[in-house]
Parts: sequence; C-alpha cells; structure tokens
Amino acid sequence: MSFGENFIWGAATSSYQIEGAAFEDGRGLSIWDDFCSIPGKIFGGHRGDIACDHYHCYSDDVDIMSELGINAYRFSTAWPRILPSGFGEINSKGLDFYDKLVDALLEKDILPYVTLFHWDLPYELFKHGGWLNPDSPKWFADYAEIVAKKLGDRAKCFITFNEPQCFIGLGYVTGAHAPGNIMSKRSNLQMAHNVMLAHGYAVQAIRSVVSNSKIGYAPTSSVAYPVSNSPEDIDAARNAYFSIQTNPHNYLWNVTWWSDPVLLGKYPEEGIKLFGPDLPVIGQDDMDIISQPLDFYGQNIYNGFAIKAGIDGACEYAERVKGYSKTSIGWPVTPECLYWGPKFLFERYGLPIYITENGMACHDTVSVDGKVHDPNRIDFLHRYISELKRAIEDGVDISGYFIWSLLDNFEWTNGYSERFGLVYVDYKNKKRIIKDSGYWYQKLIKTNGEIL
Repeated sequence: MSFGENFIWGAATSSYQIEGAAFEDGRGLSIWDDFCSIPGKIFGGHRGDIACDHYHCYSDDVDIMSELGINAYRFSTAWPRILPSGFGEINSKGLDFYDKLVDALLEKDILPYVTLFHWDLPYELFKHGGWLNPDSPKWFADYAEIVAKKLGDRAKCFITFNEPQCFIGLGYVTGAHAPGNIMSKRSNLQMAHNVMLAHGYAVQAIRSVVSNSKIGYAPTSSVAYPVSNSPEDIDAARNAYFSIQTNPHNYLWNVTWWSDPVLLGKYPEEGIKLFGPDLPVIGQDDMDIISQPLDFYGQNIYNGFAIKAGIDGACEYAERVKGYSKTSIGWPVTPECLYWGPKFLFERYGLPIYITENGMACHDTVSVDGKVHDPNRIDFLHRYISELKRAIEDGVDISGYFIWSLLDNFEWTNGYSERFGLVYVDYKNKKRIIKDSGYWYQKLIKTNGEIL
C-alpha cells in the first residue's frame, strides 16, 4: 500500500475566505476588510463580509466533511476575531466559535489542524506598523498561546503561518494583496525576519501549554522540475528550486529564504550575498528562536516549471509546450510538481511532509440536472495525487494531503470569480452542492488511494 494506514486525507480553508460575519460578535477589522474597501483592488468590488457564511453554517459544513469521509480539516483562526485590537482584551465570543468548531469536528472523528495565521492581520496592529514593528513576534506568540490554551486540550495539530511569501511578498513587494503597500527591500526583509521570529516564539508558546502537540509550518512554492530524468537535468532543477533568484518580479518568492532559517537555523548564503546591505540586524539568539524543532513541514503546491541543464550545468527554463493545459485561473497544469517538490524538499530538510494545499480552479456551474460536473478537477486531482503516490513509493516521507478547498470561497483579489471547492457554494442563498470531484475524493479516501 502506497499511502500508509494513518495517511491524512484532508481539506483546507481559511478564515477570511469562508467565515463571513465580519462585523458580528465583537470581531475586529482585518487588513483584508480594509483592502477590499479600495475601489479596483478586488474583482467586481467583492468583499469577504459574508463569504460562505461558515460562521453560521459550520455545523452543516462539518456534516459535509463527514459525508465525504474527510479525516482532517485544516482551518485558520481569525486573529481579529479573537483579539480585535491584536493584543489585550480577548473576545470570548470569537474564541468560542473555534471551540464549538473543534467539538463538532471531533464528534465526527475529523482531526482539527489549526492554522494560526492565514493573512488576516488585525487592522489595529497594521496601524502600529504590523510586521515591521519589533514587538510583532511577541504579539503573535501571545495570540498563539491564547488559541492553544483554549483548543489544545482537544486540538493537537497546529500550523503557525500559511504562505509567508504571499502575505509579505504580495502584500509589500508587489502590492497586489492586502495591505497593498509597496515597501523597500530593507523593510520587507525586516518583516520577513520578524515573521520567522514570530513563528519560533509561537512554537515555544504552543509547546508550553499543549501536551503531545504536533506543530508545523506551511510556506508555498512553484516547483522547478527536471525536463528529463538525466542526472544533469535533475541537479539543475534542484538548484533552480532552491535558488533565491528564481522569480525576478518578487524577490521573496522562493523556498530557501523562508525555510532554511526555520529548518536549518541559518539564512542561505546566496540570499545573504544578494540582499547585502538591506539585511536585517540579526540578534544573538534570533536563529535559535526561529529554528525551534518542528514535527512536520507543510508545503502548498499548485504548479511548477520545467528546467534543463545548460552549458556547465547552468539552469535553463524549458519552454512550455504550445497550448499547455491551464486551470480557469490561468495556472499551468503540471502534475510533476507533486513528485519533484516533495522529493527535493525531503532531501533538503528531512522532516515529514504534508501537502497543505493543492487543488484547481474550474469553470464550475450547476447543470440542468441540479448537479455540478467537474471532470477537469477529477482529472487534475488524479494526475497530481498519482505523482504524490510515486514520491511516497520512492521513499519520500509524506504524511498527508489537504485539498484546496473544501468550499468555493472568496479567492482574494479574484473575489468570487474563481471556484476551487469540492463543494459548490451558491452565494445568493448559501446552498451547498457536493461536486462530482467531492464524490471522487470520497472514493479516494475510502480506498486510501487505491483507485488511482
């Protein structure tokens, strides 16, 4: 059997994308509430004020997970729902929501995987400088401890950050995401350092209050994979994947700057040379704090790019074939990335790997028979998870897979124009319809991957 008997078959969501109830029960504003109010930033002027209304519909959504056989649910807690000011007074109603959610999940034998930060920074902290404030790591650690104390007697699996490359790189390097403020390289590197310090302090905080905890971290990557199985192409792809300079438009979109400090206790030499005078001042104990021991390494992987060895083994991009397959959001379909990504990451970091996000946006619609037929998503998942299976068979320690996403949801700057869910959401009446892909995933889980 390729997938072990304890393999995690999960689904993932995030607080701002599904919860709604933006102005209810004492929740504070987040930077995404603010960003969505800027004309032209979000497709159609959409906002996350109501989203999927999961805040009120969570019990029904847990029932759907149970019907599909999903054995783990990765969700994020909303910092401004729990601490409206980012620190200080706790909003008990906000914390109670997650308390009830965890109980509902466990009643259905679904393991909660709690992500502490999926981009919705409290607006009040943004007014204090956000991640640029030197106190931000301690703010986050205090928030992590509050969540862990409330949920940790039942929820044992925690993820500190989701995709720091996005909320720093897209938030402050390109300005495409909230808060949309383009900052200097010096400021962005300081924020990145503070985020990783916050991660380390949060790990310490969780371990101090939760017995038998399992803690991980979930950055993202576009995977460099070899154009052939020749040793030269494989080496070139590995070098490209771990290079700091892979993306010319967003210098923080890489693997190693965000993972080497956390998992190896040091910044990559290539980045130190590249960033030079813009580097933050690193305190005497900073790297020890950042590199707290973890139980697993999460990675969000959707696509990749082919690399071949050039002259003297240099990395060269292989041109995509004409008419290559794309998802509805325009991302290339590259199943190979779910083999080579985990393989390269496991070689470098040695921790058990979870695919914490993977999935596809499709042109989903309700057909005349009242169902949602999404054969492209089924084909996508079959191809990608088959590559994951191949990685496991080749010795990569992969502990779980979380599909993005359980529900169609607010897809950031694309608003509600893109649908990633196993479950279709009618945003007019909040009706849920399980798609064909949801029933396919149900069979996959029931057979522990043997239908591939």
